[in-house]
Amino acid sequence: MYKVVRARMRALMCRTVCRVRSMRGDDGMVTSEYAMGIVAAVAFAVVLYKVVTSGAVSAELQAIVKRALDAKA
Repeated sequence: MYKVVRARMRALMCRTVCRVRSMRGDDGMVTSEYAMGIVAAVAFAVVLYKVVTSGAVSAELQAIVKRALDAKA
């Protein structure tokens, strides 16, 4: 009985896996998704760098650091 159930389960799993693999037609999409993610991350980093190095933000960050260093514990 055990061997029959096991054989049926194996056959069912093989059919399911083969069906899923055949339905999946997006081979090569992962590389392009990584590339788009990297481009988006670099663009975000550039925008963040421009904001942080702007005059007002830079002065405010320096003031925060100065207050933190002058604080009495």
